[in-house]
Amino acid sequence: MKLATVLPSLLCLCSTQGWAPASDLQRKSVAMNLVSTTDSTELDMFAKPERVIRDELPTLYVYDHCPFCVRVRVVLGVKNIKHNLHFMANDDVKTPTALVGKKIAPIFNFPEDDITMAESMDIVKLVDSDERFGPTGVIKPASGRTDLKEWQKSVQSLLRTLQRPRYVATGLLPEFQQLDGRHAFIKNHQLPPYDKAEWKEELEMEEKLKIYADAMARDPASLIEELNAKLVELDDKVFSVQYCTEGGLSLDDVDLWARLRSITIIKGVQWPEGLRTYMDNMSELCDVPLYDEMAI
Repeated sequence: MKLATVLPSLLCLCSTQGWAPASDLQRKSVAMNLVSTTDSTELDMFAKPERVIRDELPTLYVYDHCPFCVRVRVVLGVKNIKHNLHFMANDDVKTPTALVGKKIAPIFNFPEDDITMAESMDIVKLVDSDERFGPTGVIKPASGRTDLKEWQKSVQSLLRTLQRPRYVATGLLPEFQQLDGRHAFIKNHQLPPYDKAEWKEELEMEEKLKIYADAMARDPASLIEELNAKLVELDDKVFSVQYCTEGGLSLDDVDLWARLRSITIIKGVQWPEGLRTYMDNMSELCDVPLYDEMAI
């Protein structure tokens, strides 16, 4: 996508962008999103449960880019639970406040029990322990591995620099379809080297908009090269193309994949083959698409 079409979506009115020509890898990802997962032979060890369709469908309120929201989407997809997916605008305060008393995501509403709750891991626990949502204990507990957490921490600043401007610059994510939503995100989400307090208390909105625009205008080659090297490191830590930790699908995957998904919005990233296959397999299994087609 040309820079001339990217920067106006940060600073001006919402622009309409077309899809970039798909690479072979991107076409593969799109094709995976169009086929049923129930007959897949590639995901071997994990047996996806039968489809669960309640008379009153639960509703999940989310932001598409939010990894905490993606955690719940992963589990609902893995457990094959039909649900309503409600994408909130990033500047929508009224909807989450009416549901749980504050602006937060994800929010899970289960009308059968008149339950409305936030906090991703609490929702995951409910969904995987209630027989009305199919077999219980499908997701193995977190292993407690520190190496995955350390890796995530090591790329936090790098990913904020690369991902956050791209979330709003695409003009395609549902929570950022309008200028108000994009500006609400920029107002509250700092870019390095600023910390959260500095960003919120010391910078005017015009300065924040310029910092985001400058981040998109800057050549990302050196940052992407650094990220590529970090992905090679992670590839050595991921157990297989199905699971990141030996023993089967676990909360390790729920958390790790939810965070890695946003990397696919960064154009030019070179994924190690095994790690990329893991990303594609999990995307198919949990029915949550990757961002390859809108990468910039």
